[in-house]
Amino acid sequence: MKKLKIFISSVQSEFARERESLFDYLHSDPLLGLFFEPFLFEKLPASDQRADEVYISEVAQCDIYIGLFGSRYGFEDTEGISPTEREFDEATRQHKTRLIYVLGDSTLTRHPKMDQLIQKVGINLVRKRFNSGDDLKSGVYASLVNYLKEKEIIRTGPFDAAMNNLATIEDLDQDKIKEFVHVARAKRGFPLPAESATETILTHLNLLDNNRVSNAALLLFGKQPQRFFITSEVKCAHFHGFDVIKPIPAYQVYKGDVFQLVNQAVDFVMGKINVSVGTRDESTQVAIEYELPLAAVSEAIVNAIAHRDYTSNGSVQVMLFKDRLEVWNPGHLPLGLSPAKLRQPHNSIPANPLLAEPMYLFGSIERLGTGTGDIIRLCKEKGLKEPEFIQEENFKSIIWRTKEPTGQVTGQVTDHVTDHVTGEVSGEVTVPDIIHIEELTKRLLLVLASEMSRQELMERLELKHRPNFMGNYIQPALDAEYIELTIPGKPTSINQKYRLTTLGKSITQQLRCSAPESL
Repeated sequence: MKKLKIFISSVQSEFARERESLFDYLHSDPLLGLFFEPFLFEKLPASDQRADEVYISEVAQCDIYIGLFGSRYGFEDTEGISPTEREFDEATRQHKTRLIYVLGDSTLTRHPKMDQLIQKVGINLVRKRFNSGDDLKSGVYASLVNYLKEKEIIRTGPFDAAMNNLATIEDLDQDKIKEFVHVARAKRGFPLPAESATETILTHLNLLDNNRVSNAALLLFGKQPQRFFITSEVKCAHFHGFDVIKPIPAYQVYKGDVFQLVNQAVDFVMGKINVSVGTRDESTQVAIEYELPLAAVSEAIVNAIAHRDYTSNGSVQVMLFKDRLEVWNPGHLPLGLSPAKLRQPHNSIPANPLLAEPMYLFGSIERLGTGTGDIIRLCKEKGLKEPEFIQEENFKSIIWRTKEPTGQVTGQVTDHVTDHVTGEVSGEVTVPDIIHIEELTKRLLLVLASEMSRQELMERLELKHRPNFMGNYIQPALDAEYIELTIPGKPTSINQKYRLTTLGKSITQQLRCSAPESL
């Protein structure tokens, strides 16, 4: 089949980087690269033809016209019309499929003639807005997939863009969508306000088509995503040795939307690795430092969840061993990428662009295409062995722990316990054997200063998932009477905080005496 030609139009001086990135993306994407051939004027060799004749001729020959409109209007000819507008007019005259992407929102200051051009476009067809190069790519991806389906060139679209015939908009959690918008506006300048209609938000994210929701929408905002995709869960296991050997000391299967899966899996790992806890000599806030960089662990898990093959019967697996963390995801690297290339700067070729873009907007991903480089840099800064990326039956990321792990808390504190504590605690208190106190409880006690809220404690421990924190940290400490509520009669009060009991203070002092700098 002959490839369909795409003409990419814009004021070159404004969108040079975005045009180049989009050109590379359309060439390298495993699906789009099969059907489309992008054209950029600057890719042509030098010739004695007039530039305006060349680009008008190329528009006439193309199948799809993509227009990127920003704040500038560009060079004007003798009639006061820019090449960008000439190209759009020619595409309209030739009845080409036109896809228009407008930078920013109505608050962006634009050249008056660019404003007029955008208004002219709006009369004839739908415009989509974008705020970044990656935002642009996800929008183009969705539009081109729809084009292929409408022309019946493909019968079924990619997993993330495919509409789910078993789901409706009622299967999405409205509160999750509103929370997403609040966070995305604060972190990435998402253009729509939180009070926007759900349909408007989903349409902007390319997750809704004729009131049908996409698979990506269900994974991002579904009330019960595993009802539709049973293998979208994440399996986490902790082994004390170097190999997969039963019985497994700690094993969890996490369910939920992709944001919940990331937070649960990351908190699982951070709760099992070593952490050093400083003192309050210089500040009331103790400093904590995990054995592995939190950002590297998060990036490896996010990459696995965002880029996995969701048509596979396998699940993402997170396995912590004595010497390493392994994160497996079903699927293979996109065409053009290899484990070696992941160690160098490379283009972003997300396997699921409509899933990855909202995760970026939410702050789960820092910048598309930089994840593996960030993991390598963070581990080097920590003095750890360089991570490994392996493509076998599954894709595997390996983050190495310290060469000689010092063990968990139980291996780092002394067996000696006294029954009488002096100093900050008055009176005589019988202290339980701290060796038998849960590791996570010890961490909570050591960071708890005076009175602290749930959010403050989670931030101190660098944890994200509230249910896990309440179940694994707070509730055991409450049950053991190591901590107490500051408002006992109203456990769910927004002003609720936690503080050490007399027993908790005794245990905390003993922990600091036994292992003042490590946990």
